[in-house]
Amino acid sequence: MSKIPTKWLVVLSVLFGTFTVILNNSMLNPILPRFIEVFDSDAVAVGWILTIFMVSMGMTMPLTGYLGDRFGKKKVYIAGLCLFILGSISGLLSQTLGMVIMSRAIQGVAGGMMMPIAMALIFNSFPKHERGLAVGVYGVAAMVAPAIGPTVGGFMIQFLDWPWLFAFNIPFGLLGLLLSMKFLERTETHPEKKFDYIGFVMITLGIGAVLLALGRGRELSMLVDPLNLTLIIAGLLAIVAFVFYENRQDDPLLNLSVFKVPTYSVSILVTSAASIGLFSGIFLLPLLIQVVYGLNEVMTGMLFLPAAAASGIFMSIGGRMLDKKGPRYVVPPGLAIMAAATIGLGMLNVSTPYWLILLLNTVRGLGMGMGNMPATTSGMNAIPEHLVAQGSAMNNIIRQISSSLGIVFFSIYYEVRRAQVAAAPDMDMQAATLQTLNEAFLVSAAVLLIALPFSFLLKGVQDDQNA
Repeated sequence: MSKIPTKWLVVLSVLFGTFTVILNNSMLNPILPRFIEVFDSDAVAVGWILTIFMVSMGMTMPLTGYLGDRFGKKKVYIAGLCLFILGSISGLLSQTLGMVIMSRAIQGVAGGMMMPIAMALIFNSFPKHERGLAVGVYGVAAMVAPAIGPTVGGFMIQFLDWPWLFAFNIPFGLLGLLLSMKFLERTETHPEKKFDYIGFVMITLGIGAVLLALGRGRELSMLVDPLNLTLIIAGLLAIVAFVFYENRQDDPLLNLSVFKVPTYSVSILVTSAASIGLFSGIFLLPLLIQVVYGLNEVMTGMLFLPAAAASGIFMSIGGRMLDKKGPRYVVPPGLAIMAAATIGLGMLNVSTPYWLILLLNTVRGLGMGMGNMPATTSGMNAIPEHLVAQGSAMNNIIRQISSSLGIVFFSIYYEVRRAQVAAAPDMDMQAATLQTLNEAFLVSAAVLLIALPFSFLLKGVQDDQNA
């Protein structure tokens, strides 16, 4: 590895850790019915395996800016990776559902420490005009892992027992740990930095309440449950109070002034739309393949592999184009391609061949690769260097909330709309399901098209040089 430039070893180091974190989470999605059977439990209790990870990760992310400045980004990232390995070992040895859920909470805290810091470490190692390609390569973890995770998890559970889903993480985590200890660069620390306790309580309770409500509310009856409504209202009020409070602090937990930078704010809007587009497909396509076309889980998993490959390849290509040309030549075409393919998925009929659905999803992956990470990079490039860790934390938090919101919306849309369509005369359940899924894909495409005009407002380092 001595011939590889040090800055690319930084990307390789954080890629191993973050890819493992995201892959593990998506691997568990199709396995939940197995946990119901193993622990003789119900869907609500087992659902906490996913919900607790999402909530604990979202509540930890606001801390990463402070922790990175106070103790150094390398130390925080390595501590998070150690914690993730510990959570994986705990999951491997778990004997009860409660222990599995506790292990997932540990993994969530670890992921919350690692994800924002990983991006900040890459930005710390690369000059602005090279960050597009670097983040594009790193983005393989963020975008490809959710797509291939269900396939990997599905294959593993067919041949191995469920604890191996946790054991799978350990060798990759240890390799990531060795690479991180050797190659990550130490960053400047500020031991004098004070911790904003009041801001921390406000934002963690706010984000935690909203994510908890979204995690529980995958059905309409659950979403309008009084407890869920209370959580959402209380969470939003806490976030609003946090914004007012932080704007009056000299040393805030999260410096919200980054939102005054137009390119950063637009990048958040674009990546949120792209995240909704990504997770709508992850939720809707398995229903399409299994419920409408009657194919099995393996065929469902195979549908995502070419899309994941296309996303990874075009993320790197898009990153290189971003460095050379700027975001306007990459992000708008990426969103347009993704929207067009999504519209195609909204036009299917019962005789549509499998290969055409696979092709459309692959094109969606291509557009996602060009549109998402380049938008994130241009937004992060636009903010002051000393706020990169905080900007990355806020980017990750908002992406987490928008992804969760997207899954909840499409879950409820599917549940409610399918029942409405199926109630019509001469409408069988297969046709009702297909019509509902077609409509849902068109809604997802509309979200992308709404974000498309804003993506032309993104500016790159080329614009700064020409100004």
